[in-house]
Amino acid sequence: MSQEKTILSVSDLCVSFRQGDKHTHIVKNISFDVQHNTTVALVGESGSGKSLTAHAIMRLLPYPVAYHPSGEIWFSSDNDVCARTHEASGKPQELLSRSLKSMTAIRGHDIGMIFQEPMSALNPLQTIEAQIGESVNLGHCSPDKAASQKKLSKNATREQVLALLRQVHIVDPESKLKSHPHELSGGQRQRVMIAMALANRPKLLIADEPTTALDVTVQKEILDLLKELQQQYQMSILLITHDLGVVKYLADEVLVMQHGKIVERGDTQIVLNQPQNDYTKLLVDSHPKGEPVELQRPDAECSIVVETKHLNVIYSKNKPMFGKCKDFFIALENIDLKLHEGRTLGVLGESGSGKSTLALAILKLIQSRGVIELEGRDISVLNENQVRPLRCAMQVVFQDPFSSLSPRMSAKQIISEGLHLQNLSIKNKSPNKGQSAKQLCETDIDKMVDAIMIEVGLDPDTKHRYPHEFSGGQRQRIAIARAFILNPRLVFLDEPTSALDRAVQMQVINLLRKLQQQRKLSYVFISHDIHVVKAMSHKVMVIKSGEVVEHGDAKDVLENPQHPYTKKLLQATLDSSMN
Repeated sequence: MSQEKTILSVSDLCVSFRQGDKHTHIVKNISFDVQHNTTVALVGESGSGKSLTAHAIMRLLPYPVAYHPSGEIWFSSDNDVCARTHEASGKPQELLSRSLKSMTAIRGHDIGMIFQEPMSALNPLQTIEAQIGESVNLGHCSPDKAASQKKLSKNATREQVLALLRQVHIVDPESKLKSHPHELSGGQRQRVMIAMALANRPKLLIADEPTTALDVTVQKEILDLLKELQQQYQMSILLITHDLGVVKYLADEVLVMQHGKIVERGDTQIVLNQPQNDYTKLLVDSHPKGEPVELQRPDAECSIVVETKHLNVIYSKNKPMFGKCKDFFIALENIDLKLHEGRTLGVLGESGSGKSTLALAILKLIQSRGVIELEGRDISVLNENQVRPLRCAMQVVFQDPFSSLSPRMSAKQIISEGLHLQNLSIKNKSPNKGQSAKQLCETDIDKMVDAIMIEVGLDPDTKHRYPHEFSGGQRQRIAIARAFILNPRLVFLDEPTSALDRAVQMQVINLLRKLQQQRKLSYVFISHDIHVVKAMSHKVMVIKSGEVVEHGDAKDVLENPQHPYTKKLLQATLDSSMN
């Protein structure tokens, strides 16, 4: 790859936040270059400043709360060598000195960005066709284009949208055009984000965790796609990720960030194989390992926490005004599972296979058919009012912490919401007004919130902050605290570590193991990361297109798979981890 032309040059960049008279310095005097047609990776734990650096380049920081005490960001739109002084031609351009209005000619056209959390980045009210089509026409009608160029016709736009969806390997793209973001799986939403970012063949692509939400079989396809497009369009990539396997596979150069500073940099293979900095060594050595919680008793001596019999979830593809719908989609078909106390069931499968649907069905958050028994009680026949008091016993940690946390509530309010609802249930169930059960006072709730925040690795002093003031990893810990504060018996963990860097992943896994052992909890652990599933699970269920294709002891399934689909998942995992 060419090393002669610099397309992006960051010099002495600082990013700080002001809150009243308090100024917090997050990114501290970092400098780096991105060469034409190369990939540079920013690696570090949550809160290290990786995403803030990317947002600073795109001028997407929340001004005036965030500001730049110092620094320059130079971008060369025609691949001339970047200079740190203005040229008569106006190229290259200093991005921090440009007006926000003038940045619209650069965003999405010269610089594309794949955001980390697609559910919050996509418009929930617009269809996929409308959102990708907007990106296509934004570049076509860019101020830099000839004045004679007009917005594409509806049919021409649709053809380009379909072509982009095919490029990012969306199955049956025609059927997804009228879908809204909430109707797609997490992986499908991420692929839509990639399609939008690539709509106008940008010269620089900023990819913020581009494969976090993707299953292992699709992850390498997306990485290969980025490589292919990079070569085809001579595109530079600034990659932000916590997955060192992705870095090793895709990046030419790696920059390791800790506490807002770059602590090590260099050729990817050299840095990852021969790290010099202690923090880099910690990242390289941090990967899911160990065994699940040791079982003290066999299944026969333990109570069954949850059991399903012939569980089915069926959606209608259309909603006729009269008569019955004859066109159905079977999301889950005849699922039988049995989970004992203190055990973890790992659920594996590609995006859209039905993993999350299984959790939602057992939680009674979507309609299903069949039997669902919670500690021996058939809850499939109960209505919402009857199920509500039982929700303390079964909790869930969702995949996307940003969309699952209310932006209008503080961390304390989010974590304690279940306690307030529990108090309300106790009051409503009281036999008479004069003999109500003892209620938790605000002081009790405050102490419980502090305790659970400490337990999941959060500072209780931050409990009055709002979700946008936390990093992605910290938001996931808030979600975990919200679930565990009610002392549930059954917890559904839907990709609980996918948003976390490698060093924090092991901390969370160890925390989950500890809580499971102390409280005799049962987990349904949903993940596309087979290494994490292996470290957590006693049994594994593999789902493909809504059906169970393999189910058994974790060691047997993961070390000696019988079904071709399971073998495919395991092979893809070895490839994507670059072992």
